[in-house]
Amino acid sequence: MADDIAKILKQRIGEDGFNKLMKIDNPALHQTIAKYIELCNPDRVFVCTGKPDEIQYIREAAIRNGEEQRLATEWHTVHFDNYYDQGRDKKNTGILVPKGVELDAAIETKDRDTALKEIHEILKDIMKGKEMYVCFFCLGSTNSEFSIPAVQITDSSYVTHSETILYRPGYEEFVIQGPRARIFKFVHS
Repeated sequence: MADDIAKILKQRIGEDGFNKLMKIDNPALHQTIAKYIELCNPDRVFVCTGKPDEIQYIREAAIRNGEEQRLATEWHTVHFDNYYDQGRDKKNTGILVPKGVELDAAIETKDRDTALKEIHEILKDIMKGKEMYVCFFCLGSTNSEFSIPAVQITDSSYVTHSETILYRPGYEEFVIQGPRARIFKFVHS
């Protein structure tokens, strides 16, 4: 791992989070996480390996942050989206493609380089004053040639909590696949 990436990670995520990341032998993953820590600039970073106490921490954070409210039934919570929240804003949604690649005309596309520049401008310091959650999931079965490791980087404890319910824990898959992993990366704020 490059010294500058290690320095960023050690300084920004603390010893516990750093040790969790170092168990995964994947310099490209470390570089991605360091990049988005620097870009989004959160006050704190929590690295979740999927252990029950870590998931409990995230659940409690969702309540503390006001993203979820407790229900009368133990361990149940509720989340209400803003009236104007949408799962997909068609006008601003597009598949990012490199120059020269064309998809069917029915698929909205955007130039990858231009769109990433715009997205990174929006993400600059967007997590200041917040906590970033770095979580590892597996899309598909674990310990299989079809395993797809996925890392989620977000400042939403609600999103993180929901994903711990929806997806398989994937930290061990990252450890197993190491540097050969082809990782699906999500960045959200």
